[in-house]
Amino acid sequence: MTADDAGSGTAEERGVRDAAAPDGAVRDPGERERAAADAPDEDEPDPIALRLEQLILGAERRYTPFQAARSAGVSVELATRFWRAMGFADIGQAKALTEADVLALRRLSGLVEAGLLSEPMAIQVARSTGQTTARLADWQMDSFLEGLTDPQEIGMTRTEIAYPLVELLLPELEEFLVYVYRRQLAAATGRVVQAADDAEMVDRRLAVGFADLVSFTRLTRRLEEEELGELVEAFETTAADLVAAHGGRLIKTLGDEVLYAADDAGIAAEIGLRLIETLTHDETMPELRVGIAFGTVTTRMGDVFGTTVNLASRLTSIAPKNAVLVDGAFAEELGRTGDAPVSEAEAAEQAAAAEKEGEEPPSYRFALQPMWQRPVRGLGVVEPWLLSRRA
Repeated sequence: MTADDAGSGTAEERGVRDAAAPDGAVRDPGERERAAADAPDEDEPDPIALRLEQLILGAERRYTPFQAARSAGVSVELATRFWRAMGFADIGQAKALTEADVLALRRLSGLVEAGLLSEPMAIQVARSTGQTTARLADWQMDSFLEGLTDPQEIGMTRTEIAYPLVELLLPELEEFLVYVYRRQLAAATGRVVQAADDAEMVDRRLAVGFADLVSFTRLTRRLEEEELGELVEAFETTAADLVAAHGGRLIKTLGDEVLYAADDAGIAAEIGLRLIETLTHDETMPELRVGIAFGTVTTRMGDVFGTTVNLASRLTSIAPKNAVLVDGAFAEELGRTGDAPVSEAEAAEQAAAAEKEGEEPPSYRFALQPMWQRPVRGLGVVEPWLLSRRA
């Protein structure tokens, strides 16, 4: 589906222009499409692949992009923008779309017409959904292919085995996807409505942490591809489980690095230390560095942006091996919430006073040690703090 197909003038005028023969004669606008449909298609998909597509989509190929846009009652330009935003390639005027594609266009354009979404917002909805589900589909297909590498039934190819497998899995996975989406949407909505004001709904104060495997580039040269893939998968799985279990949110994974966020500095600190402790006891894993910063963060398309995120990344790059570095704002937030003493001297004074009065001294979860101030590229001079558990 290309924007060039739209051109200018009415749909009828475009159809007449497009139907012009090489010698300049004008033919019936539908003649070219009928001729194209009758002509042999050199790129016609494999019959089994086509059967799988029809099984998954629940319909046969029926429309060209122009026909789909016309049936949905939208312009080709808008249909093309939606199609590309969902992550699909331009297909010219091939007859490759189904009733579901028409319905999707009609729904998105209907949200715009009803005033529920602006056109740019509808494009963002299409893009966020397309990007997320594309990764999900690739991820799940990789997992399924591993299962299909086992010995196959005699006389059946892997592709032939895939059809009944997809037939059984599809309805279950579809229901599960809707369930998880609703759960995640409920959690995200809950976080937003708890914001103090409208501005904080978009630009919020969060703790942002990066965890980075040390010497990963060197590992890529030493390990076989399969070993490297297993290491990355184990790291991402471990990080994702720890982040979720302790109340954080995994923003994204980058192979040798994960980015997570938490509303509470204490939660982010616990996750950072747990990551170090867990991977230290795994002999197959390289060492880890973690950097955490606290401050205003802009959230867009499920990602986080801003100076706080950049600072967390820089702290990670200068952190010692198997250690967690945090910025001054994060250290201050831990002191404010009572998760760490403002200073060790003050903590000692509090402990002495409590002992003198026969009371229990204040209990802190974390300890903070100030490090040397240093310039950080693009962010000026910062004073990092070394985070650890309090004995």
